[in-house]
Amino acid sequence: MTFTLNTPMFDFVVLSVIANGDAYGYQISQIIKKAANTKDSTLYPILKRLQDNRYVETYDQQFQGRNRKYYSITDTGREHHQELLKEWDTYKTTIDEIVKGGIS
Repeated sequence: MTFTLNTPMFDFVVLSVIANGDAYGYQISQIIKKAANTKDSTLYPILKRLQDNRYVETYDQQFQGRNRKYYSITDTGREHHQELLKEWDTYKTTIDEIVKGGIS
């Protein structure tokens, strides 16, 4: 990808993945790799920050004899995600207008 994700955008994308359903770290990283070529190690500080801000919470679930840590969005996280979605829509519209010649 030509365009890179900055820290606020990473938070938004990770939160968006989790808002669509509980997910574990590797699963989240594979979804994000569709938009950004990032290392898996980049994800875990973001998940920790989202957890520290009470936007996500974790639980363990067994899978093939091992525990997987799943991330689930909280009510606070859902509210924050909705705010970010509104900001994203405004930002996306403005960028589209600029690159398509709609703003003078």
